Order: sequence, then C-alpha cells, then structure tokens
Amino acid sequence: MKKFAMAAVGGTLAGILATTQVVGPLLAQESAKSSNVYEQLDLFGDIFERIRAQYVEEVDSKELIEAAIDGMLTSLDPHSSYLSPDDAAAMRVQTRGEFGGLGIEVTQEEGFVKVVSPIDGTPADEAGVEAGDFITHVNGESVLGLTLDEAVEMMRGPVGSEILITVVREGESEPFDVSIIRDTIKLTAVRTRTQGETVVLRITTFNDQTYTNLKSGLEEQIEEAGGIDKIEGIVIDLRNNPGGLLNQAIQVSDAFLEEGEIVSTRGREIQDGERFNATAGDLAQGKPIVVLINGGSASASEIVAGALQDHRRAIVVGTKSFGKGSVQTVMPLRGEGAMRLTTARYYTPSGRSIQSLGVSPDIVVAQPRRPQNTEEDDEENPVRALRSEADLRGSLNNDSLTEDEIKQIEADRAKAEAAAALREEDYQLAYAIDILKGLNALVPVE
Repeated sequence: MKKFAMAAVGGTLAGILATTQVVGPLLAQESAKSSNVYEQLDLFGDIFERIRAQYVEEVDSKELIEAAIDGMLTSLDPHSSYLSPDDAAAMRVQTRGEFGGLGIEVTQEEGFVKVVSPIDGTPADEAGVEAGDFITHVNGESVLGLTLDEAVEMMRGPVGSEILITVVREGESEPFDVSIIRDTIKLTAVRTRTQGETVVLRITTFNDQTYTNLKSGLEEQIEEAGGIDKIEGIVIDLRNNPGGLLNQAIQVSDAFLEEGEIVSTRGREIQDGERFNATAGDLAQGKPIVVLINGGSASASEIVAGALQDHRRAIVVGTKSFGKGSVQTVMPLRGEGAMRLTTARYYTPSGRSIQSLGVSPDIVVAQPRRPQNTEEDDEENPVRALRSEADLRGSLNNDSLTEDEIKQIEADRAKAEAAAALREEDYQLAYAIDILKGLNALVPVE
C-alpha cells in the first residue's frame, strides 16, 4: 500500500511539474502576441499622425479612421464592412421595405461590382439588368480598385436622377451601357397569384414583411380558388432573391414543414452554434411544392430552398444558386454607425454548407434567352396556325358528345393554350407547373 501511495504522489508531483513546464511557454507566447498587437497599434497611430501632418492635402481625421476600419473589415470577406451612420440608417430602412436607389443587390468579384440580382419591378429590373452582370463603370468612371461601399456610393443619387452604368455580360462580345433613372424602391416582399390550379408565391426579398405577406397572400389565393382541394400545388419562386433576414427565412421554411431542423449555424466557438427547428403546421396542407431558384438566389433564399429540399418537401427546379452560406451580424457602434461582421456559417438540415457551392436543383432547367428578332425576320418567318379537321369545309360534326362535354374539352384546351403561352413568357415557371400537374396525375382518385 505504501508503495502504491508513493507512486500516486509521485505521479501527481510529476503532473504538476509537467503542467508548470507547459504553462510557462504558453504565457510567454500570449505575452509576445499582446506585445506584437500593441506594436502594430502603435504603428497604426504613427502612420495616422504622419498622414495628418505630411499628406499633400489636409485630411478629415474622422473619414480617415472610418476608411481604416472599413478596410480592416472588408479584408476579412466580401460581406463584412463598416456602416457609417448614414449607411446604418439606410440599412434599417431597407429591411422595413422602402428605400431609394436602383434596385440591385451587388457583391464584389475580381475588383468589379457583380450583380447578385435585380429586384422585381425596380428601375434596374426594368432597364434589363440581369443577375451575373458585371458593372465596370459608373457614369464613365471605372469602379476597378474601389471598395464595394465606394462603388455603391457612386451609384447613389437623388430620386429621379439618371445614372449610366457600363455592363459586361456573359454571352455578349462587348460591354454596353445601361441608362437607369433612380427611384424610391418600395419592396413588395411577396407577390401571389394563381396560374391555372397552381398558386405562385413570388418572394422577392426577406424583410420584416415577408412571412406575414406570404401567409396572407397564400390564404387569399386558396380562398379565391374555392378551397385547398381546388389547388394542385404551390410554386415558391425564389429566383433573383438576394436574401435578407435569417429569422424570416426560418419562418417561411417553417410555414411548409411539420417538424425537423430548418437550419443550423456554427460560429467560431462550439457554444455559439444554434439549431432552428420547425413547429407543427403546414400552410400548404400537404400539397406538393416546387421551388424555383437561379444564380441570383442567395443567402436566405438558399436556406429556404435547402431546408425544403433536404426534407423532401419540395422539388427544387432551375439553376444553381449563388452560394452565400454565411451569416452576418450587424453590431451597433458608438456614433450611430454599425459593423456588419460575418459571425457564422449556416448548414442545411442534412449538414451541408452551400458556401461557394450553392444549392443544386433537383431538376436543372435554364431560362432560355428570348431571340431578338427584327420585324424583317418576323415577315420572313411568319407563324402560321395549323389547320385541323374542324377547319375543313363541310366537315362532319361530333355528335357523340353532350354540350357540357364539349364545353369541358374547350376549357381544358384553353388551359393547355394558356400553359403554352406561359412557356414563351417564363419557361422555368411553366416547367414547375407542369411538374405539379404530373404529380397530381399520379395521385389515385378516391
């Protein structure tokens, strides 16, 4: 027993000695790191004072410090930045759904401004700006070398004023100019309509109004259709939706899920991670859902698409989404400014991160570009309606059908023609509706 006790004590002493030997170098390293940080801050102060004293022109100290802060944040990733008091106020207004500008969500890539997506019904959208466009010049001045905030500032201006942007677009051999008149951007977060027997929910952004608009709009469409039994399914259109508030993406996903994880976030520390789960209740009452996405679908849009896809609650159709899988936290600062800092990555229910990869659709369907036919082309290639038996003079009547049956056939034909017209207008949406029709055709009739 004495030998065992001595061995135990010896082991404890050895452990204490070993611990002391490890802690010593660690403390020295921490001290060295702190000393190095203070040296760098002294260097910053030295440079700041030399600029104030010796720069060729007098500088504004406040602007200089704000530029340094912004440079520090933007060096981290494209989504972290400093918000001046004016920018912070504008962001708060934007999340409420109304602001002035062009109506585009942008990021920075290879030194140029890249359009994530134009917002429906805004001046940029009506002028023909597309997701994926690169803006190289604003009113003839190059944006190359500017920070994203500086480039955005160049595009700001009074409502009603004109701006000329130079665009480089994939598939176009030369850059071209687009003239846009600035306007007040009033965001309608969700537009709803019924196309045949399908309810289309067009979600343009995730702001404070999104879930409320979606719920009321869907309920209204179902009521107008005569009840949920009259609806074949729902299309959630997230194309060119740049994202927005995380809590709204969670609520929209929860609206169509009965249970299970919606999204999880993982920060720098394990304890900072969060999981968000669905609660019981499905606004679609089990009806099939198709989600439409494209390269302009980002952030919150990808959370919704990924959650519904992973739970097999919806078929995702379109093209690969943007691939923004990070969460930004806006932190108020002294002086009414704010800091937008990337604090976490988010993961879909299956545990996948879509950062830089995007959400891959279950069915890839590209939106074909409309051919730019001239009037001469139309004259050379006239569209001629095909003649049928009924058009022939003296053709026999169909006497085997009742008037009601004939009316039903004509109604079905009108729906088919409307679907064909929709393919010309919006091929991806027409494809999504066709999928819902196919799914309903497989449901056994009771």
